[in-house]
Parts: sequence; C-alpha cells; structure tokens
Amino acid sequence: MTQNEKGSKTYLFSIVLVAVIGGLLFGYDTAVISGAEKGLQAFFMGATDFAYTDFWHGFTSSSALIGCIIGAAISGALASNWGRKKSLIFAGIMFFISAWGSMCPETMILAKGQPSLTLFIVFNIYRVIGGVGVGLASAVCPMYIGEIAPSGIRGMLVSWNQFAIIFGQLVVYFVNFFILGEHTQPIIESIGHGLNSLAPNSDPWTIETGWRYMFGSEMVPAGLFALLICFVPETPRYLASIGQDSKAEGILARINGSSKAKEILKEIKETMTVKTEPLMTYGFLCIFVGIMLSVFQQAVGINAVLYFAPRIYGAMGFDDPMMLTVFNGIVNLGFTCIAIFTVEKLGRKPLLIVGSLGMAIGAIGVACTFEGAIANNETMQLLCMISLMVYSASFMFSWGPICWVLIAEVFPNTIRGGAVAIAVAFQWIFNWIVSTSFVPMANSLGFWFVYALYGVICVIAAVFVWRLVPETKGKTLEDMTKLWKKQ
Repeated sequence: MTQNEKGSKTYLFSIVLVAVIGGLLFGYDTAVISGAEKGLQAFFMGATDFAYTDFWHGFTSSSALIGCIIGAAISGALASNWGRKKSLIFAGIMFFISAWGSMCPETMILAKGQPSLTLFIVFNIYRVIGGVGVGLASAVCPMYIGEIAPSGIRGMLVSWNQFAIIFGQLVVYFVNFFILGEHTQPIIESIGHGLNSLAPNSDPWTIETGWRYMFGSEMVPAGLFALLICFVPETPRYLASIGQDSKAEGILARINGSSKAKEILKEIKETMTVKTEPLMTYGFLCIFVGIMLSVFQQAVGINAVLYFAPRIYGAMGFDDPMMLTVFNGIVNLGFTCIAIFTVEKLGRKPLLIVGSLGMAIGAIGVACTFEGAIANNETMQLLCMISLMVYSASFMFSWGPICWVLIAEVFPNTIRGGAVAIAVAFQWIFNWIVSTSFVPMANSLGFWFVYALYGVICVIAAVFVWRLVPETKGKTLEDMTKLWKKQ
C-alpha cells in the first residue's frame, strides 16, 4: 500500500505539533505574571501622579483576562470568516505585540523607567492585547486540531493541547527563575488602606529590569508560532465550507489516504449544505451542554490552586511553598498524560465522571483537614497536602484536557465557530469569577468553606456529565449533526 493510500502520520503530527505551540503560549502568557508581578508592583509604586494600591495591582495582574474574554468572544467570527489558520496567525501576532509592549511599554515615546499613570494604562493595554491572543488561541487551537485529526485519534491529539498549556506554565516558571538568577524579588510591606511601602534594601535590578525580561521572553515562542503556523494547511472542513473541495480533499488524502479522503469529504459535504447556520439550529440543549462544560471546568475551582498554590501551601504551614508548587506542576503534567493515552480507550464521559468524583474527594479532604494543618498538626498538614494534590491531579486527567476535546468536537460543523466562541467566552468569564472570588471568600469564610463548596460543585458536575453530555469517542465530526438532530 502506498503512502498516498494510507496517509502520513508524520505529516499529521507535524501539523498538530505546530498547533499546540498555541496552547503552550496560552499557558506561558497566563503564568508569566507569577514571576514578574512583584517587580512590576514595586516599579509602579514609584509613580508620583497616582497611588498604585493593592486594587490596581490586582487589576494589573489579571488585566489579561479582559483580553481573554474578548478574544474568545470574537473567535467564532474570525474562525468562520478568516478561517482557522489565519485566526491562529493573528493570535500569534497578538502574543508577540503583547510580549514586546509589556517589556517596553514606553514604546519609544514615554520616558523609559519613569512610572506614571499613562505608562500604567499603556502597559495594561498591552496585557489585554496578549489576552486577546490567549482567548483566540484557547478557542481556535483545539478547534483546528479537532477538525484536522482522524476520528480515531482526535481525542488524544486535542488532549495534547492541554499538555502544552500546563507545559507552557512550567516553562515560564523556569524561565522566570533563570532570569531572576542571583537577584531577589523586591520586599513590599503593607502600610494599610491598600497601600504599600518598598523596603530600602530591595534589589533595584528586579524593579527596573527583571520584570521586563520576563515579559519579553514570550517573544521567542510567539514569533516561532506566528512563523510556523504560516506553513500548516487550513482545515479541510473549513475549506469545504467555502467551496474549496479539491484543496480539502488533498489535505485529507495526505492525512488519511486517498480513498478515505473521498469518503470523509462526502460526509462533510452532506452535513454542510451551507457555510453557517443559526446557533439554535440544533436546539438549546446543544449550546447549553457546550456552555456548561466550560462553566464547570472553571467552577470546580482549579484556578484557585493554579494561581494561588504558594499562598495555599504557605497558609498550611509549609516552609517552602514554592517547592511544593513546582512539584504540584510536575504531578499535573504526569496526570495530563493519563488523559492523552486513555481518552480513546475509555471515552470522554468516564474520565470526566471519575475526575469529578476524584476532585470532590480531594476538595472535601482539604476542607476537613485545613484547620488542623494551619494549627501545625503534622498529620493534618500531610493529609491536606495529599488532598490538594488529589484534587489537582484529578482535574488534569479529566476536566483539564477532556473539556477542550468535547468543545472541539461536540458541535455540528455549521455552528462550530460561533458555538465554540460562546462556550470559551463563558470559560474565561468564570475563570475571572473564580480567580477574583477565591481570596475574598477564603479570608472571610475560611479555606475550608471554599473547598467544601468546590467539592459540592464537583459532584454536580459529575451528575451533569452523566445525564446530559453525549459520548463522542470514535464518532466523526459529521456524526454530531446527526446526533443533535435526533434530540
């Protein structure tokens, strides 16, 4: 059998490898702030025309999420009108502009190194631009992989996008560590009313330069992504939707073989009588399931661990919370691999249900042991740490990757662009809600209450998946049209 008849796995994997760099950038951009935020805070505290309070620092630390919501919201229109490939090129350009602008927000106009309200606004605009790239990539990357991958390995390949996100976060932790080198983070002391003071022995290099290099480091993967994505093909399903059947068949043939390509293209054309259809063409339930998958992925509270792990481990009484955070990140990578290698064997629903219940056990375990942990009970500290890692690891083999798999494949072809955009926009909205509510809830109601709440939500998520989410293992994207028409 010739390669033209059986297709090329090497060609497919090379395309997917380029696409998942978008996922790596997603993780890199959202986590780069973790190493840069103290230096950035100390820098803007030096402004004389406004007071850089805790509120404004919180806004600066999370301003990229505003862009994420915008990027996700416009992803459907861009993916449907520009195509998946051009949308990803645009995302890469947004990443690059944000990295350069965050490193040098003065943009050769303002005086370098002189913090001011104007510079503060410009910096946050650049962070929002990066967020647009993140939001766009978070929607279009899994969509691109889902549309180009054969049905038998689609779940595994889309799961690699989640692995790339977690890997990108780990990469930037190490990059920030090496950039910091022998320098130290500034020492910032609270003086009340949301105001802070800078200790006189703080390292000036970190305040003036260190945070710039951390943000600027993203230009390397961003530039590489924007360049390489130019050499991958558009997805066959998008090409078929705009009448370029011969190009679509050519790409399908290189991936699946010539005879299989004709069969797949025929199925695509049968379900794609028009380029797009109204969102509610397949009923409310179709859109509701996609939205709630996104909502539950965030409402289970995982970002309370990913964003605030050092704070949580420190509150438990551990001497080196950063070391535990890094270890937790390595565990997360390992458990993401479980999803990658089992999603096509076990299916999407079993992994989501088991993961939800595992998260519930871990979250309730944290709720039951946290008070003892902060009272320096060593047994409770150990149990609390294990519970938190069970909670985090359970997410990584379930809701982390599988949610993206389902969002990429559960919608019919003719509404996929718009439906994915809505679902992912809800994901970023709830990401913001969880991220901003965690610390106030934990301070006012207690860590135990927050994790008990997350545990209850995890149980509700398991029931939702069991009753309403369709199993998509082994089904073609065209099967989704038939499935929802029957509902």
